[in-house]
Amino acid sequence: MSAVLDWSSRAAGPLRGEVRVPGDKSVSHRALMIAALAEGSSRIHGFLEGGDTRATAAVLRQLGVRIDAPAEGERLVHGVGLHGLRGSTEPLDCGNAGTGMRLLAGLLAGQAFDSTLVGDASLSKRPMRRITDPLTAMGACIDTRAGLPPLAIHGGQRLHGIRYALPVASAQVKSALLLAGLYAGGETEITEPHPTRDYTERMLHAFGWPITFEPGRARLSGGHALQATDVEVPADFSSAAFFLVAASIVPGSELRLPGVGLNPRRIGLLEALRLMGADIRVEHARASGGEPVGDLVVRHAPLHGVALPEVLVPDMIDEFPALFVAAAVAQGRTVVRGAAELRVKESDRIDSMATGLRALGAHVEETPDGAIIDGGVLAGGGAVETHLDHRIAMSFAVAGLIARAPVRIHGCAHVATSFPGFLELANGCGFALAVVA
Repeated sequence: MSAVLDWSSRAAGPLRGEVRVPGDKSVSHRALMIAALAEGSSRIHGFLEGGDTRATAAVLRQLGVRIDAPAEGERLVHGVGLHGLRGSTEPLDCGNAGTGMRLLAGLLAGQAFDSTLVGDASLSKRPMRRITDPLTAMGACIDTRAGLPPLAIHGGQRLHGIRYALPVASAQVKSALLLAGLYAGGETEITEPHPTRDYTERMLHAFGWPITFEPGRARLSGGHALQATDVEVPADFSSAAFFLVAASIVPGSELRLPGVGLNPRRIGLLEALRLMGADIRVEHARASGGEPVGDLVVRHAPLHGVALPEVLVPDMIDEFPALFVAAAVAQGRTVVRGAAELRVKESDRIDSMATGLRALGAHVEETPDGAIIDGGVLAGGGAVETHLDHRIAMSFAVAGLIARAPVRIHGCAHVATSFPGFLELANGCGFALAVVA
């Protein structure tokens, strides 16, 4: 798919129907990696068929793991055990997958062989010291390009457990250290300034590894084994986020999103939208594969600006582009603080969203760690840049629904990394999206 793929989004009528969003990307990544290290074969249902997760699967295959794809959204992973991976003389290409690269760095730090993790142009600009510094403290030896990829990981190192307080809350850093801790002597304990997603902890427990965890803390020791188990991947809340915002802001809308993952450390946007006045309810709450899930029903409701509680920030870090759109059309002022991590995602998401929304007529003031957004209407239209960031592209697809002129979104090819089929699914419930030359 060409990186110059453009979309046009324009105002549409009410959004209606049932929207089945793809499987959770974070869970899909972790299921592949942990199943690969398990003893026995694990079946993954609801696997996200995206560019990022396929890149992780390709890396694991390159390391000697047999992964079958018997059907769309399914993977059968034949685990090789904790010490069964085989080294590759070729670089391990993570594509655009920041989660894949960071978690694989932790997994590979304890192997007997050398590895080199590489990525595409976007991933090659993303900082890795927050991973490599604590891994080095565990005994790993990792070379970088001034803190950026590629990561040259030297094998044969004796890792030891550490007690590490994360300076910035990050589920990716925590997960990388826990995966390295599987290979470390002694105990690894991670504490966080704010609780983050506990997908890795839940999945290690499901695969039989002794681990204790609570919000803001996780602890495990090395020297155990993982046992194969089947994993049901819930629908991705980050993908659902665009439809939650879209139905909230388009008059007359009502959408149902079945089987969405509702991990407490993931649903900050749900709480934020409710604070803004959104009408979103959870039906048929249940558990699936250790993860809470439910059917989300969202109806249009007038939104108002809020001072976003900083405690919600770590639980919605991937959903901020969608929140910015909601804030731009809400009545009053929305203030976002404590979200500096947005500056180092696939793009500088604060700058990307602020610049694009201003082009559409919104009033947005950037701050170092957030933004001040005076909502109302998107009085303009025109062209916006995604900076090849999938979440920026989908957020402006939502913005186009209520802009007073069509919005051309430049650079949408990377949407397939997290949400294959977004355009078709969106148009199926009432969006007016088109590919343009």
